[in-house]
Amino acid sequence: MPGATLEPFLYFHVMEVKQFVFNHFQVNCFVLWDKNTHGCMIVDPGCETPYEAESLYQFIEKNQLKVERILLTHPHIDHVCGLPEVCNHYQLPVSMHAEGEKTLLQAELYGSVMAFRVNDIDKVQISSISDGEMLGNVECRYVPGHCPGSMAFVLHEDKMVLTGDALFRGSIGRTDLPGGNYDILMNSIRTKLMTLPGEYEILPGHGDVSSIGEEEMYNGFLNA
Repeated sequence: MPGATLEPFLYFHVMEVKQFVFNHFQVNCFVLWDKNTHGCMIVDPGCETPYEAESLYQFIEKNQLKVERILLTHPHIDHVCGLPEVCNHYQLPVSMHAEGEKTLLQAELYGSVMAFRVNDIDKVQISSISDGEMLGNVECRYVPGHCPGSMAFVLHEDKMVLTGDALFRGSIGRTDLPGGNYDILMNSIRTKLMTLPGEYEILPGHGDVSSIGEEEMYNGFLNA
């Protein structure tokens, strides 16, 4: 359901990060927060089971965090299977690129094929974000090629970038799913991600963290 509005995004300083690994596709869900204000954002809530969702809620409650935003790097089923539950729990919309809305609304269909159960995805409110938009001091960069509506989120003060499934440690996102395009993805990576300084840490949608410099040196897709 599009059209949701939000209060102005708070600025984050002294960022802290908690990584969760959820569902049978092993998606990285990140909670990032300012340890001074306790304002936080959740990125890619792929909670597949009530236990996974509860582990997220308990962490946030234990650390007395206030959820300000729920962000989505892209709307593939493994990244959104917990979205209706988490958005409802915190009474917040999801912030995502408008070009991913059609794919998001198809999540239940894709879930039935990939052994995910997701309900009420059409009840999730959407707050659209665009390339170059600043959410406080979080820069949104559009990185299409893996999935329609793919976004990366850059935190320049903390020298971090959440790349979703565009760029992984030693690899890149697959492009054989609907909406995927190898040439477009490679252009996104080279123009929107690899232009960042080498010391920027990469927080990917799957697998281990890396850095822009490490991928520049060792990622075979970028050195082909």
